[in-house]
Amino acid sequence: MAIEIKVPVLPESVSDATIATWHKKPGDAVKRDENLVDLETDKVVLEVPSPVDGVLKQIVKDSGSTVTSQELIAVLEEGMAQGSAGATGAGSAAATAVSKPAAAAAASTAAKASTPAATAPAAIPVANSSQLSPAGLRVASEERIDPAKVSGSGRDGRVTKEDLVNFMRGGSASDATAAAPAARGADGRPEERVPMTRMRAKIAERLMQSKNSIAMLTSFNEINLARVSALRKELGESFEKTHGIKLGFMSFFVRAACEALKHRPIVNASVDGNDVIYHGYQDISVAVSTERGLVTPVLRNAQHMGFADIEKAIANFARKAREGGLTLEDLQGGTFTITNGGTFGSLFSTPIVNPPQSAILGMHTIKERAIVENGQVIAAPMMYVAISYDHRIIDGKDAVLFLVDIKNLLENPQRMLLGL
Repeated sequence: MAIEIKVPVLPESVSDATIATWHKKPGDAVKRDENLVDLETDKVVLEVPSPVDGVLKQIVKDSGSTVTSQELIAVLEEGMAQGSAGATGAGSAAATAVSKPAAAAAASTAAKASTPAATAPAAIPVANSSQLSPAGLRVASEERIDPAKVSGSGRDGRVTKEDLVNFMRGGSASDATAAAPAARGADGRPEERVPMTRMRAKIAERLMQSKNSIAMLTSFNEINLARVSALRKELGESFEKTHGIKLGFMSFFVRAACEALKHRPIVNASVDGNDVIYHGYQDISVAVSTERGLVTPVLRNAQHMGFADIEKAIANFARKAREGGLTLEDLQGGTFTITNGGTFGSLFSTPIVNPPQSAILGMHTIKERAIVENGQVIAAPMMYVAISYDHRIIDGKDAVLFLVDIKNLLENPQRMLLGL
C-alpha cells in the first residue's frame, strides 16, 4: 500500500521549511521510525520518520526545495523489501516490485566492490571523524562523505551537519573525493561565497528587528562571586552525588534572575502594540551556542525550579543542541533571556534584546581582580554583568535596581537559598 509522506504540521510562527538532506534514496528499504529526511526551518532542523516498514518509492521534493506544512514530499510503499525475512502476501509482493531498483543497485555495488580500485570505504576514517559534530557524524556516515574534503565552519574548524548539507548541494556524495576549485574574487585572490543558512538569516532578521524597533540601552555592574564559588566547592560533590548533575554557575544566575524579576515585574514584561503585558511567571530563555548559530531554549516556569532541575534542563538543552534535536516547542516563548559570553572568554559586552522580550542579562568571564573590601585590598573572582533593556517601558532606575538585586543575591547566596 502506498503511503504519502508529508511535511509535518508547522507551528504558526514557521511558514515553510527547506529540505536539507534525504537520508534514503528511491528503492531503499526503510524501517518504521527511521529518519527519512531533514527539514530545515528558521529555528531548528526537523526529522521526518517513516510511519511504517517499507520501501521508499518516490521522492517528490528534492534537497533544497522549499516546502510548506502538510505538503507531499515522498511516497513510501508499505511492506518488506525483497529478500527480507518474514515478507509474505501482498505486502511482500508490493515490496518486491518496488525494491527491484534497489536490488539492481546492490548487485552493481557488489560487482564494483570485487575490484580493489573501486572499493569504497565502509565507514568514515577514524582519523577524520574527530572533525565532526555528532549530527555531522551521522550525516557523513549515511552519505559516505569524507569530512577531510569538506570545509568546516564550526568551532575549531569542525565540520557541521550544515557544512555537509551544503557540500551535498554543491555535488553528490559520489563526488565527495573531488576537491572543488577555489573561487576567485575580482582581484584574483581566493574567496568563497556561501549563502546564509535559514537559521543564520533568521538571526540576522531578528537582530535588525531588535535594533530598529527597540529603544535599547545597556547598564553594567560587577559581582563578587567568592561566596558562590565557595558554596560550589563545599557542596558541589554532594550535589552531584545526590542529583547526578554538576552544580554550575548558571543555576545561581537563573534563580537570582527569577527572584529579581518578581521584585521588578516590568523587566519581565513585553510590548504588544500600545500595551504592556506583565507576565505572572518567569519563562527564562537560556542562550545556547550551536554550530548552526545561537539558540535560546526556554526554561518554563523557572520560578518553580530548583537548582538541580535547572542544571538538568540546561544540560539536556545543550545535548539536544549538539545533536540537532531541539524542537520548536523548546525555543518558543520566553519572558527574559540570560546569555553567557563568558563561556568563550568575553570580559564585557552589550547583549541584544530578543523581541518581544524587553530585557536580557549578559554574564561574562570570571576574572580574579583586586578589590577593596572592609578597607583591605583582596583578590576576588569578579564578573561584569550587563542588562540591555527596552527603554520604551523600562526606566533606567528599574534596570539598574534589577542588576543591584542580582548582585546582592549572588554575593549573598544564602539569602536566595533561604528565600529571603
